[in-house]
Amino acid sequence: MTPRPGSDVILERMMSLHPKIIDLTLDRVWRLLSALGHPERALPPVIHIAGTNGKGSTQAMIRAGLEAAGCRVHAYTSPHLARFHERIRLAGSLIDEGDLSDVLAECEAANGGAAITYFEITTCAALLAFARSPADWTLLEVGLGGRLDATNVVDRPALTIITPVDLDHQQYLGDTLAEIAAEKAGILKQGVPCVVGPQHPAARDVIEARAEAVGAPLLIHGQDWTVFEERGRMVFQDERGLLDLPLPNLAGPHQVQNAGAALAALRHLGQGETACEAAVTRAEWPARMQRLVRGPLVNAAGNCELWLDGGHNPAGGQAVAATLERMPRKPTHLVTGMLNTKDVAGYMRPLVPHAASLTAVSIPGETATLPAQATADVADAVGIPAGTADSVLAAVAAIAAREPGARILISGSLYLAGQVLRENG
Repeated sequence: MTPRPGSDVILERMMSLHPKIIDLTLDRVWRLLSALGHPERALPPVIHIAGTNGKGSTQAMIRAGLEAAGCRVHAYTSPHLARFHERIRLAGSLIDEGDLSDVLAECEAANGGAAITYFEITTCAALLAFARSPADWTLLEVGLGGRLDATNVVDRPALTIITPVDLDHQQYLGDTLAEIAAEKAGILKQGVPCVVGPQHPAARDVIEARAEAVGAPLLIHGQDWTVFEERGRMVFQDERGLLDLPLPNLAGPHQVQNAGAALAALRHLGQGETACEAAVTRAEWPARMQRLVRGPLVNAAGNCELWLDGGHNPAGGQAVAATLERMPRKPTHLVTGMLNTKDVAGYMRPLVPHAASLTAVSIPGETATLPAQATADVADAVGIPAGTADSVLAAVAAIAAREPGARILISGSLYLAGQVLRENG
């Protein structure tokens, strides 16, 4: 009997099925889903989440809340950090190797070698796995945009969510907030409520217009629900009343608004205080202002604090800056690698008041990495003293030797964050 190939072998083959990494259309997805017997029609009730920032954190909070209420929850997210299996969570657990290999192989065979992007075919594999495993809910995080994203194939989800919309992926989604918001609002469906997080006015106008056009009821931040920090607690209020909860366990003041969207969703779904408190106290979401506490990098850091964050756009830079503003004062040194598709200066500018230095690195194995010297040049130009290093480990060790007891923040890309988590164990 021929041994079944492992998931890594199949995933590598899938990378070559389309000349582009991103090619937004749903035609190829519909073709493959039809060949698979339409698993998207057999999913447990779906909560579909789009937005520029906060999608993953919001999903993690909703999952924590639903699981605390005794629900079995499927969850799909991207990109992964250390292993592809992180993208597909079946009824509470990461998909195991056997199940992943099976659905990947089935999708590969059904596709028959036709052109399809890596994200499209692996999304179909996730939907196939979800359809075959009993659960109470399915959480789908949009990969890019919304309207033409491979996850946008469920005719009638139970709920949609749009987290804050900002500038990112302009080469695919448009150059203005209004254009980007129009793509995100493509997940709205007739009669399906949508929780809308805090938005710039231009984005909110587009979302409201689209909702009216398709007949989607909205639950809007600042109108139907509010959330704010007060005396070290988080206060949430909607038509059902007021909740006084601990601050989110995920670090950063921006997580309050993400928690608000998660709570609005949970309350709409009829969940009570047990689920709501668990959403803000039990969520886990790596590489979002994550304190690293063990591993080779921590050893190299000595008595320096070591943090990791995957934010990579201007709003991400603002979120990191706001988090640093709340932390105890100490010199903060950035170790930063970024992709050449990102607004590097826009990401760095909010960090100028908080960064004593920046050490730039290239992201290993990423063809779209910005060279370390180019990243350093941008940092210098915006006002952060910058140099380069050959690796994150070398950068951390050099900073620790130069300024013991400082804070070191590895930042700028989820791809860099994934590399760090893999290498640091």
